[in-house]
Amino acid sequence: MNISLYIARRYLFSLSKNTSINIITGIASLSIIVGAMALFVVLSVFSGLRTFSLSFSNELDPDLKLFAKKGEYFTLLPAQIQQLQQVEGLDHFSKVVEKRVMFLFDGKTQFSYLKGVDNQFSKVSNASEKLFNGQWLSPNSTQVVIGYGLSEKLSLGLMDYNNPFEVYVPKPGRGDLSLNPEDAFNTLILFPVGIYAINEELDSKYVFADLRLTQELLQLKPNQVSSLEIKLKPNANEKAVMTQIESIFPTALVKNRAQLNETLYKMLNSENIAVYLIFTLVIIMALFSLAGALIMMVLDKKGNLKTLYNLGVEIKELRRIFLLQGTILSVLGGILGLGLGSILVLLQQKFQLIMITPSLAYPIEFHWENLVLVFGTVVTLGFISSWIASSRVSKKIMD
Repeated sequence: MNISLYIARRYLFSLSKNTSINIITGIASLSIIVGAMALFVVLSVFSGLRTFSLSFSNELDPDLKLFAKKGEYFTLLPAQIQQLQQVEGLDHFSKVVEKRVMFLFDGKTQFSYLKGVDNQFSKVSNASEKLFNGQWLSPNSTQVVIGYGLSEKLSLGLMDYNNPFEVYVPKPGRGDLSLNPEDAFNTLILFPVGIYAINEELDSKYVFADLRLTQELLQLKPNQVSSLEIKLKPNANEKAVMTQIESIFPTALVKNRAQLNETLYKMLNSENIAVYLIFTLVIIMALFSLAGALIMMVLDKKGNLKTLYNLGVEIKELRRIFLLQGTILSVLGGILGLGLGSILVLLQQKFQLIMITPSLAYPIEFHWENLVLVFGTVVTLGFISSWIASSRVSKKIMD
């Protein structure tokens, strides 16, 4: 058996005659356990909060979205549609026309996006499942679905036939400043049949309408759209699908969910890194006690080390004793801390011990990536601390 490993294990699992060394070693062990547990729990909580934050935008955002590189609209050719249907990994796609317009109801005005969708939209987006009241719009009609926020701002309810819900769209290609709305705007009376509720921002952003109705209102051709929203099959290769779509539509731009919410994803990633670095600093501070305990043990075992040195054991082997002792302590402390942390995470997931509101549990997720990251961090920092402490073993201390 390797003599350094054998002695390191003996020193680790046997109490020293010096009580203060035992206390410091216990504190160091407890610090490693608590630090590993805290870092894993915090990363798991942040993973849950990340998913919770992204869930709101993901309710309306498709897996992929196709835009025109230049201008607001692009033209869909029949051959392109056929090629798109044959793309491997693509499940459904929906034609969409979006335009920021003005809505008028009972003397109140509000600017929002009119979003024209076809009958495939419900297969691509979850918007139809987020209805707060009413029903989803029928194809080839003037029915619309509005957001809860827009409904509050305009004091607009469903099936209100006393006050018309009107939309005003600037006529394309008009440069005059006519004071007559009929000359400058296309107008239409819409009939709200449903109200959706997702979050404060999205509830005021869109008014969903029929695609053909929106195209006629904007004076577009039937094959002109502002975007294609695409749903992928489970386990589809996103990058490969995007490459195929770009080859079919060379004048268009394809974005995934992360690219559609680039600012939000960057903010969440930055926060995740910041949290990791802050709690890593806590572990570094905790490992100072490990280095101190090892240095004190070097001084306490000086007599034994001199004996081993006189018997022919090299200095590097003596250093290796304390390097292995500290590393093993870090490994065991990391495993125990991660075990306790995993139990806490799983208990919160199953029994919802901590609640934000009476109906909403604090979000938390168990990820193996976090487990590996925390274990690697603890062991690496523990190895560095042990290496620094073991370097105190030298020929000078043997004299």
